[in-house]
Order: sequence, then structure tokens, then C-alpha cells
Amino acid sequence: MASRARVRAPELVGKGGWLNTGGKDLTLADLRGKIVIADFWTFCCINCLHVLDELRELEEKHRDTVVIVGVHSPKFVHEADHQAVVDAVARYEVHHPVLDDPELATWKQYAVRAWPTLVVIDPEGYVVAQHAGEGHAHAIAALVEELEAEHGAKGTLRRGDGPYVAPEPRAGDLKFPGKAVRLPDGHFLVADSGHHSLVELAEDGETVLRRIGDGERGLVDGTAPRFSEPQGLALVPAGLDLGYDVVVADTVNHALRGVRLADGSVTTLAGTGRQWWQGSATEGPAREVDLSSPWDVAWFDGRVWIAMAGVHQLWAFDPADGTVAVAAGTTNEGLVDGPVAEAWFAQPSGLAVSADGERLWVADSETSAVRWVSRETRSVHTAVGTGLFDFGHRDGAADQALLQHPLGVTVLPDGSVAIADTYNHALRRFDPASGEVTTLATDLREPSGSVLVDGDIVVVESARHRLTRLRLPEEAVRVEAVAHRTQRAATEVAPGALRLDVVFRAPSGQKLDERYGPSTRLLVSSTPPELLLSGAGADTDLSRELVLDGSVAEGVLHVSAMAASCDDDPEIEYPACHVHQQDWGVPVKLVAGAASRLPLVLAGME
Repeated sequence: MASRARVRAPELVGKGGWLNTGGKDLTLADLRGKIVIADFWTFCCINCLHVLDELRELEEKHRDTVVIVGVHSPKFVHEADHQAVVDAVARYEVHHPVLDDPELATWKQYAVRAWPTLVVIDPEGYVVAQHAGEGHAHAIAALVEELEAEHGAKGTLRRGDGPYVAPEPRAGDLKFPGKAVRLPDGHFLVADSGHHSLVELAEDGETVLRRIGDGERGLVDGTAPRFSEPQGLALVPAGLDLGYDVVVADTVNHALRGVRLADGSVTTLAGTGRQWWQGSATEGPAREVDLSSPWDVAWFDGRVWIAMAGVHQLWAFDPADGTVAVAAGTTNEGLVDGPVAEAWFAQPSGLAVSADGERLWVADSETSAVRWVSRETRSVHTAVGTGLFDFGHRDGAADQALLQHPLGVTVLPDGSVAIADTYNHALRRFDPASGEVTTLATDLREPSGSVLVDGDIVVVESARHRLTRLRLPEEAVRVEAVAHRTQRAATEVAPGALRLDVVFRAPSGQKLDERYGPSTRLLVSSTPPELLLSGAGADTDLSRELVLDGSVAEGVLHVSAMAASCDDDPEIEYPACHVHQQDWGVPVKLVAGAASRLPLVLAGME
């Protein structure tokens, strides 16, 4: 067995305490004898949600030897609210202990730089591996089997139940609903995300008329369908006979589904059920192309546009020829306007079309922004928002107004846009005519979408598990302005030359896959662009010399890395191959005499 680096694991501490343990505070000593996987996550992060799903099979298969510990490490101020973490653990069906670390104490002790990061601790309490980003489940599974064999032989492996204690289940008709649409008969169709189904409600927004889906996760078509955390819904325009009436963004199934209201039958329209990875097809027959966490859908310019949160893009499904393709965005995460092929998004999560059909409004959640796509010019513009790390609740001129992780947009009768300002628990409004942002309502609980009903607006209060009907006010609510930056500390680096090293070591039994050319890719850029005097752009080497402009005091380095590895055995005719990838947004502060090297661990140990 290959020797591996071993570093004593720091203690797991967090001011918010522990969840899913029956009230018990855990220490590493309590976990001695188990293989511990610390999952540093935050619930706003789509990549973190992907990793939760990646780990489910591993968690089930090795439940007597492995303990996964979620270390919740917030980006947004709302995510430091303990009740919000409790809600998120229930919403995403996290079935392992979670440490609520609102002040990032354990994050700092483990020198974590990215959401998500997975740290493997052996049964003797030593860190033996670290992985950033997605696509590492197979590597961790192989390492777990090695550790089981090694520590089983040494007598240091302790089998048996772990410390997870399931919380009391919540009763109710809705559980963390995502979005809703109003049907032609006045009823509401709601994506009941936490129950993995759709619910038709009467005009009162409360009475359940029927449920489509049996409440279990799955990708099943027909009259006994299954979904997995569905979110966005869009009605088929009147007059189109497609065989379905509603398009559903079936988020965790990475699919679009069509629902025929007459009998509740469901058809898969796009997606394979597999998650899209770099190198996968970006266009083609819709049922043959992988998608990645579609979060919302809208009919725009004759096609179904998709907020593809998982890859920071907009895609479009053409029902006429049954194809799907990228429509806007590069997969780079950030806020960059311009032609659709060059724009950057960050987890787009809500869509709405202007009354004249000329603009597609986008709730771009991770940049706390509202963006729009012009049908005529095929270009992307920002109405509100400045970037990944600035957020808050501030009204006024749009160029200085602040939101906090909005998930929904709705066009109002006067052409303005209502914003489900999710982490501010508010309904906000942007008026394109005046360029002003105001607040319409507060004291909502994680609003995720809204629907117009006559002169009222019905808000999906996701964390209150209900629809709430509000009268659209004639005057805005007065709210004290609050501005925030992420609590994550900036990394101090020296101006001038900076060595960037992305650390990647192929998992045991695998090697870099270079049969068809280079198996690695590194893309670097910065905000502001002036921060980087040289070193921006794409290349295949995972190390690069950057030069930082000393006159720029601080900024963000955007680093995207990908590596492909395959089974290292010439006897295997069809080796299994895996893609490892991560996007880092690293806040940096330029300080004379600070570090001249920036290591980022994709997989392995620094």
C-alpha cells in the first residue's frame, strides 16, 4: 500500500453547535476508530449540493465504518443564522451530523479555500486526503476501502453505528416549495421540492386538489411519476399542442419533464439523469444531452430557456425539433456582461419574460444580481448587482442597490420586476424606467418565487412551507440600508510575481488520462481585470506564473481547474474514467512581503 502524508486533524468546533446528533456535541475523540469525511459546505452553493448527492451512495455502503460530518461554513450573512442551517439540513435531506460553524473557525483551522471541500480523516485522527470541488466520490470510495483494510488489520477500525440521530419529521402539505405557476382555471401548480412532487392547489392557495408524484426520489415517467427536488415551472403557451401543458425543471434529476394536466402523466423532455461535466456535449438531441441542476424554466423567443444553475449558464430546449443547447454563458462563475457567448453567470436560479417578449430577466443568485438577456442583440446586461462577494439590503439607484442571493423574478403589470430576495426574506422591486430598487415587503421566510393574481402577488415562502398572498403596495416599505461582504478572509499575497499551483494527484489505481491529449485544464482571470498584469487565460498546465499589479489593493482571482483520470491497468479494456473539477473565487489582498505562492488543492495533500 502506498505511503501517504498524515497530518493530525484539528478539532471540529463551531459556535452554532451540532445538528443531527440528538443534542450531543461531538469531538474527534468520539469519532476515533471511524473514517471521517468532513464536508465543508454552505447551502447556497450548487456545487455543495451536488457533492451531498455524490456522497449518498458512499454513506449508505460504508455506514458502519464511515462518518460524514458536514461542516457548514457560510458565505452569506443569512447562512450564519442557525435556524437557516436547520432548515437547509432538512431541505436537502442531510442524513449525517452537521457542525454549524458561523464564524468559519474550523474552515480556518483546516485551511480550506473553496466550497465544497472534502477532508478525509483516518481512524487514528490524521488527515490523509483533501479534495476540492466535485467528482471525487469514486476516489474517496477507493481510499475508504484502503483505510478499512489497513486499519482493520491494525485493529484501529471501529465498526458499528455512527452518531447520526434523525430529527423529528415535519408534517404538512408542502415542504420547502420551490416555485409556482397559476393554471388557466385559477388553480396553482407548486413544485413541492421537499416532497419530490408537484401539488395542485385550489384558488385559495391552500387546499390540496391533487399530488403528481408519490413523494419518493426518482426519475420515473408515466401516470405514477417520480421527481427529485423539482423547482421551476413554465406553462406551455396557449395554442401549442405538444402533448404536455407544463415544463418542470427537475433539478436533482438533471432533467426537464413535461406534465399533461388532464391525467397527470409525465414525460422526460431533456436530460439523461446524469450530471453534465466539462467535455460533455453542449447541444444535440435533448434526451441524449446531460444537464446540470436546471433551476427554472421560461418560454422565451420560441424556446424553453433554462436557468442551468449547476454550470452557471442559460440553455434552451426547442420543442419543435427536440434539441437542447447552450444559449448564454461560458461555465465560468462570475458577473460579466456582453454577448451571450462571452457572458458569465453565477448560479442563475430564476427567469421571467417581459410583456413584450424582448427581455429575459434572470435572478443570478450567487452574484446577488438581477440580469437580463436582450432578444434583439443577444447580449447580457446587469440591472442590479456587482459581484460574487458583495451583498446586502440597500434600496435606491440600481448601481448601488444590494440584494442577497435572490432566487426568483416576476414581471409586474407596469413592466417593473418583483424580486424574491431570498436571503433578505424580502420582496424587492426593480423599475427599469427609473433605475430604482425598492422594497415591497419584508418578514417573508426565504421567498423563492412569486405569481401575479389580479392586483395581488402570491409569494412562495419556501422556509415557511406555504404560499402567501400580498397586496402589491402603492408605496415601498422603508428599510434601513445594510451592506455586507462575505466573512471569508482575503488571502494576503505579495504584489508582483505569484506562483499559482493547483495540486492534483490521481486517485490510487488511476493515472492522468492523456490518450486524447492533455488531461488537465487551468483557466485564470480576475476581478477587477487590472489585477492581473499577466497570467490570465487558459492552458493545460496546472501551475502558472501570475503577475499582480501592486497598485490594485485587493480583488478576486478566479481559478477554474479540471483533471481527468482513468484506471491504470493495461489489462482493463474499457477503463473507468473520472473528471475532477473546481472553480475557486479567491479574495486576495496585496501586501508587501506576503506570500509569493498560492497553492490550491484539487485532490491530494499540499
